[in-house]
Amino acid sequence: MDKPVCLIDTASDGKLCVQQSALQVLEQVQQPVVVVAVVGLYRTGKSYLMNRLAGKQTGFALGSTIESKTKGIWMWCLPHPTKAGTTLVLLDTEGLGDVDKGDSKHDTKIFSLSVLLSSTLVLNSQGTIDNRAIEELQYVTELTEYIKIKSSDEDEDDEFVKFFPSFIWAVRDFTLEQKIKGKYVTEDQYLEFSLKLKPGASRTVNEFNLPRQCIRNYFPSRKCFTFPFPTAPENVSHLESLDPVDLSPDFQEVTQRFCKFVFDKSEVKKLKDGYTVTGRVNVLLYMISSGEVPFLENAVMAMALIENEAAVKEGLEVYQSGMEKLKTSFPLELKEVSSEHQYLSRTATQALMKRSFKDSINKLFHGYLYQNEEASRKRCENILSSLSGTMTEKLKKGSYAIPGGYVLFSQDLEDIVKKYKIQVEDTLEEFLKQKSVESNAILQADNKLTEKEKKIMGESL
Repeated sequence: MDKPVCLIDTASDGKLCVQQSALQVLEQVQQPVVVVAVVGLYRTGKSYLMNRLAGKQTGFALGSTIESKTKGIWMWCLPHPTKAGTTLVLLDTEGLGDVDKGDSKHDTKIFSLSVLLSSTLVLNSQGTIDNRAIEELQYVTELTEYIKIKSSDEDEDDEFVKFFPSFIWAVRDFTLEQKIKGKYVTEDQYLEFSLKLKPGASRTVNEFNLPRQCIRNYFPSRKCFTFPFPTAPENVSHLESLDPVDLSPDFQEVTQRFCKFVFDKSEVKKLKDGYTVTGRVNVLLYMISSGEVPFLENAVMAMALIENEAAVKEGLEVYQSGMEKLKTSFPLELKEVSSEHQYLSRTATQALMKRSFKDSINKLFHGYLYQNEEASRKRCENILSSLSGTMTEKLKKGSYAIPGGYVLFSQDLEDIVKKYKIQVEDTLEEFLKQKSVESNAILQADNKLTEKEKKIMGESL
């Protein structure tokens, strides 16, 4: 894409609408996606950060007045600058807190959708991370109104962290000394200090702690960047047209660190059970933009079905493409056509399996490995428990609580270890016997191949 497009627009009745043209762009993206969304109060320079991540001077609209410029959610799909085979999707969102919106829940919907879609969520704010800045994040405390894990009321387990993105707080126009109790601290330490909870259970303390607790619980992976003023105040409204020499070196340094961190650390978007998200996220978009609470368990199933349909289509295309190529040589003997059919069928099936079942098979395989390990451990424990039965009885009767008891205990323990090793060695010996037949067969085949190879080499000389 050479420029951003509107992904989610706001209709005249206030409802969020998915733009079909943007969906068509997304559906063409078959690669894994790294989705970076920026949220924050309106007129705080969110769009500038997104343009920097895109490596462009302009792209997402930057406003120069007190009105919010970005409406809804805008999307820009680009090749990832450092991860081959991956698409970087940048989402610039409508500014939160715009008094002209009217609908108090509109901002929460935008915030919730940004959380659901992104693998990295950038919160953009100005000044400092003070109590007011955190109180303005009431949206994070309302996430559970718009997002649920399961559609069933039973065993509701709000393990949001499995679905939620990593979190970056970008503090713009930061002018304070980065000190706590007189000591310089890192940006991350500054963030954690700001999210510190107060002891107590009063209403005031609970109101203070709630947004902080939500951020700490929902976003365990957190990072902070403090940006100084980018340039002289009179030039701030024209950032996109300024040359690098007109920007503060300190501001440029933080911006470069920010971009590098996002590129290096932002992971491919995944849902529960490690399901990798591609561009086919329309089911998720429709679920929340419709105003309904999205049940992510259902969304994962729906998206898996979409991906499986795409896998079947890809397999059929492999087969059909090969047969169409063969058709140019018609007429052929039936044997040749059947042979090519069998080959292309296997190839198409492999393509289908790779797309549709690879992750599930790997997950099952690791599960069986774990079960095998557990069975082995339990078997060893049972053997030891059986062998140490006499020792256990002696301990209960106090047989070792006599002069020289330690020597007796040590002898019994050594005897148990010897018997255990004998049983283990017997098992190993039985295993080796079972494999000896296979070993001899392989050896004979190897000797024959070696003799044949020597004969060929002798003839060549």
